Amino acid sequence: MILSRTSQYAIQALIYLATRPAGQAVLCRDISLELGVPTPYLAKVLQELCRENLLDSTRGRHGGFSLRRGVENNNLLDIVMATEGYRVQHECLLGHKECQDEAACPMHRNWKPVKKDILACLGGVTLNHLAKAVQSGQYRLADLPQGLVSN
Repeated sequence: MILSRTSQYAIQALIYLATRPAGQAVLCRDISLELGVPTPYLAKVLQELCRENLLDSTRGRHGGFSLRRGVENNNLLDIVMATEGYRVQHECLLGHKECQDEAACPMHRNWKPVKKDILACLGGVTLNHLAKAVQSGQYRLADLPQGLVSN
């Protein structure tokens, strides 16, 4: 299980919004500039996060996207489940439709404990924890655009 680009962008955007003051709306284009991701793709991701009740979207002069109240306490598994759905917990590493203990692919026995550990890891980290780590400078959220990197 490797996260899709959609999940990666969703997590980055949610962490970014969690670093902003509560209720502050941020435009999609501003988020995309900060993260260095394509605005059209991010717009679709943010709309999906709104449908999944993780974000609020406000139109108008002071509009944009903001975290819903309490979402900062969600763990990464909640976010990945919102973007990836069923496949996160059940998809076969080799892409087989049926891959369970009874009808296993050749990688099933090796992959099953790894996937369990990955899911546990995602479930053990909250958005708030990651936002605080980014704010403290412990981690960076996105690479700087090439024009901003000094030589």
